[in-house]
Amino acid sequence: DHRDLHSFPTRRSSDLQVLAAHTRLEPVGRTYPIVEQDITKELQQKSTSIDLDALFNTHNRYQPANLHTLPRAASDRVFSVDLTHTLDHDIKDSQGKLLYPQGFSFNPLKYAGLSDGLVVIDGSDPGQVEWFKGSPSFQNHRAILLLSGGYANELKQALQRPVYYLTHDIAARLQLKAVPSVVVEQDNKLTVREVRLATQR
Repeated sequence: DHRDLHSFPTRRSSDLQVLAAHTRLEPVGRTYPIVEQDITKELQQKSTSIDLDALFNTHNRYQPANLHTLPRAASDRVFSVDLTHTLDHDIKDSQGKLLYPQGFSFNPLKYAGLSDGLVVIDGSDPGQVEWFKGSPSFQNHRAILLLSGGYANELKQALQRPVYYLTHDIAARLQLKAVPSVVVEQDNKLTVREVRLATQR
């Protein structure tokens, strides 16, 4: 472009200062020192104040609020539980189309079986823990172990297998009244066996 540079409009000095600041990345206006602590140092200081022993103890001693406790079985008892459920209302999809009408009955065991069964014990009772170790379910690691007492994380480490808690809704659905209990699937129903242990606590 051979036009005379003097033909361009004259820039104001304030415009030139802004342009120069953006071009040279120099600070514009008044600056202040940073007084915040370095984040790395702050994290290091906080990490030293954490009581790891207390943290691990809290983790190991965790129990859910809806843990369902059960007494020791006073006698041997065997009963069946039918999980068939009948809908008390229509179930529709997001478009309002009817999927399952009120009165429709279904058995969840036809869709998801419990072939390896489950065992419920009070993990705080050494006698029940020893009984479980000697039971056939102990050798079957696909059998589900539920606790009505004790601490799952402690038994998980001691038994080297997954351990879960018995909650109110599961206990009600399985009609459990005492432990130890062994639950197995049979003819699309669940057979529950409560076991009376000879040994005392």
